[in-house]
Amino acid sequence: MINHKFQPFKTNISGISLPEKFTFPFYYEPHEFSVIASNELQNYLENQTDFEHNFGLDATQKGLVIGKMFGILICQNEVGEIGQLWAFSGKLADSNHHEKFVPTIYDMLDEKGFYKIGENELNQITKQIEGLENSDEYKNALQNLENTKTEAFNDIQNQKNNIKVQKKLRDEIRKSETFNEEELKEASKQEGILLKKMTQFWNYKIEASQKDFDIINSRIESLKLDRKQKSADLQQRLFAEYAFLNQYGKLKSIGEIFEENPPAGAGECAAPKLLHYAFANELKPIAMAEFWWGKSPNSEIRKHKQFYPACKSKCEPILMQHMLEGLEMEQNPFEQNPAEGKDISIIYDDDYLVLINKPAEFLSVPGKQIKDSVYQRVKDLYPNATGPLIVHRLDMSTSGIMILAKNEDVYKELQSQFIKRTIKKRYVALLDGIIEENEGFIDFPLRVDLDDRPRQLVCYEHGKKAQTKWQKIEVKDNKTKVYFYPITGRTHQLRIHASHELGLKTPIVGDDLYGKKANRLHLHAEQLTFVHPISKKEMSFTVEADF
Repeated sequence: MINHKFQPFKTNISGISLPEKFTFPFYYEPHEFSVIASNELQNYLENQTDFEHNFGLDATQKGLVIGKMFGILICQNEVGEIGQLWAFSGKLADSNHHEKFVPTIYDMLDEKGFYKIGENELNQITKQIEGLENSDEYKNALQNLENTKTEAFNDIQNQKNNIKVQKKLRDEIRKSETFNEEELKEASKQEGILLKKMTQFWNYKIEASQKDFDIINSRIESLKLDRKQKSADLQQRLFAEYAFLNQYGKLKSIGEIFEENPPAGAGECAAPKLLHYAFANELKPIAMAEFWWGKSPNSEIRKHKQFYPACKSKCEPILMQHMLEGLEMEQNPFEQNPAEGKDISIIYDDDYLVLINKPAEFLSVPGKQIKDSVYQRVKDLYPNATGPLIVHRLDMSTSGIMILAKNEDVYKELQSQFIKRTIKKRYVALLDGIIEENEGFIDFPLRVDLDDRPRQLVCYEHGKKAQTKWQKIEVKDNKTKVYFYPITGRTHQLRIHASHELGLKTPIVGDDLYGKKANRLHLHAEQLTFVHPISKKEMSFTVEADF
């Protein structure tokens, strides 16, 4: 079968062994084939003249800067030839179709397609609604209704106030020696009758104004209802149209996969595009990888040319629940116990608390699949401890000092010190580059990336305050060792403050989320100073990093 999207390697790949298993897309070390294919795609992007897109790499280029995630899929055709497929996430240069890249599952930009036609119909309905809402007839009817209600309220309120005044006057008259009770009662009766007639009059006026308003407003509400139904129908048809193949030729839509509620952009990422095209064209997937090309979005940390896993919220259900069914994959590292063969060392122990040195790649608390953790180890060591134990946490990849409480009172007292920020913490980190400044203060808010947990984002709208002081220790072999003094304790705070453009712009060595993988994350909680909850004495502990 001839397929122009299936490209042979330009590089000589003879002598390179095929991978035994397909890439686990959510945590991987790219195979040699994937590295070569990515280099060939990157070389194309650097020299191509097929399209114009501002990736943010050329300061002189005009237009909105949009970096892109690109993907490559190594495949084998029916006659055993090894080649590659290319894809991009979302759209590229305002188009879903480019000669060298696999197409999208459904092209929402196709002017003749049902989506664009439906979208145009919705836009026309919106224009009709806006036209009616901005018409003099609608504005006058609405204003008349509001004015009538205001006049009615004021007129009736005045009469009620008058009734109260007249009642007080009659009460004063009754205190005199001469008064006619019948006349007073009749006056009261007439005032009540007038209030009733006024209420009836204004109710009639309001009803008439409401009818005039309802005549035109009902047309607007009818159009809104029609638009809502058409929009829902269009969305459901789109969900059904985004249907993906697996190796067995079975189609499954994102509507089915996400129970009719897929996240925005589901199905538009590179990985599902690549696999769908391969299965549709009888190509056997061998390995895959994705890399970022261009400037990072302001809220995220994306490094130019760096490899990244497939995203969790949009891609994982599509791939793991359907597209990769039956493919023999590399083992999921999230199902492996990272603490196996490692020990925690106790650096202080008394009747009330214990301090330990946590190794890197060791959970602080049990995970969904892995129960082995600092909590479990300490619980086993101190079975009579009654406290919640875990007073604070370290990221799984971070090593260093943790303090644990042996009873609830001690736990509460230590928690209070953390909350009041009276506990002093010092971390040491090795950064993958040279930092010119000697010290500084980093301050920008963070929140979780809902589309790609556990990654964090910079978010000034919904993020929580994250502040860090830092100090340079030394520069050696093009790497900088620094002290971090976190003021707040957000998830991945030090990792993002190191890597992000608003921070030190230099990731921590071995940061597989915001930098590059290495033998470990070079971040260590080196020093902890606190007041002992019982003795009330200040205690300070230091454990040097092993990097």
